[in-house]
Amino acid sequence: MSTATLPTQTPTARPQIVVWFLITLIVIHLLALFMFVPYTFAWWGIPLVLVGNFIFGSIGINLGYHRMLTHTAASFPRWLERIFVLCGVCSLEGSPLWWVCVHRMHHQHSDEEGDPHSPQEKFFWGHMEWIYTPDPRQRSLNTFEKYVPDLLFDPFLRWLHRGNKWVMIYVLHALLIGLIGFGLGFLIADTTERAVQIGVQVFLWGVLVRTVYVWHITWLVNSASHRWGYRNYGTNDRSRNNWFVALLTNGEGWHNNHHATPRACSQGHRWWELDLTFTFVRLLQVVGLAWEVVPVKVPTHIQVQDTRVRDSEATESKPAIEAEHPVANAPGSPGH
Repeated sequence: MSTATLPTQTPTARPQIVVWFLITLIVIHLLALFMFVPYTFAWWGIPLVLVGNFIFGSIGINLGYHRMLTHTAASFPRWLERIFVLCGVCSLEGSPLWWVCVHRMHHQHSDEEGDPHSPQEKFFWGHMEWIYTPDPRQRSLNTFEKYVPDLLFDPFLRWLHRGNKWVMIYVLHALLIGLIGFGLGFLIADTTERAVQIGVQVFLWGVLVRTVYVWHITWLVNSASHRWGYRNYGTNDRSRNNWFVALLTNGEGWHNNHHATPRACSQGHRWWELDLTFTFVRLLQVVGLAWEVVPVKVPTHIQVQDTRVRDSEATESKPAIEAEHPVANAPGSPGH
């Protein structure tokens, strides 16, 4: 009597996640929801978040991590560069070396295979799922040597990266803001109870709510600005100029403009495309704290008169476009 051999089924592998960072995301999101509780709600918390966004989001991430480190769109005194980087660290978006490495990978493979966070197949992936999903490339020294050779030997950036010291900086800045909040509370409040309440409110709105706000508006550049909006230029990706994201991020939402000329410091190319991050750079330039500000130079072959560029044009194979980054032509380094 013959016995039939049942086929063995290979168990479906569970998607891997970066557990510690996913837990961090969940906890901070849950704590931020306390802003709706009467005890911790405060109308003045909203402008506190917006001011915090400009300091830690616009100056720290938009300018420090993105335009300064990733694209060398302008030069600043070394001490001011360090301040910009520390502001970016206080947004809890990763170490500067990792952030720049991932963003340069995105520019090389934008909306193609190899893009770390393209939202074309799945919006949530491009928005935040990719963040807590491990990518072996992002843990490889070879990847860092390929994408950030110009930054690898900066002792300050290496110090922040090793041992996740950037997390320690974030924690210290959160404690400092909390101490300032409690100090103000005891300075202006009539009772101890009210002083404690003010301290809790400042910490909640000035750290937790602001962190969540900066996270999501940054992620919207990766997700929404690659799905919805208009196009000034015929870039070979699906980048879009999204006015809503640009408003939230103080200029980062003019994403098609950015992909057309990545090194340009200004991302608003039309008079009504407001870019407050670039306005801040211009103010620094006036007082002598910024120089070598890269102007807008769009390659001729992607300039279009009709702004309604078809999506089909964005799916064509990419021509080799020379990036203007100083290490773009180095052996083994990509265009950004």
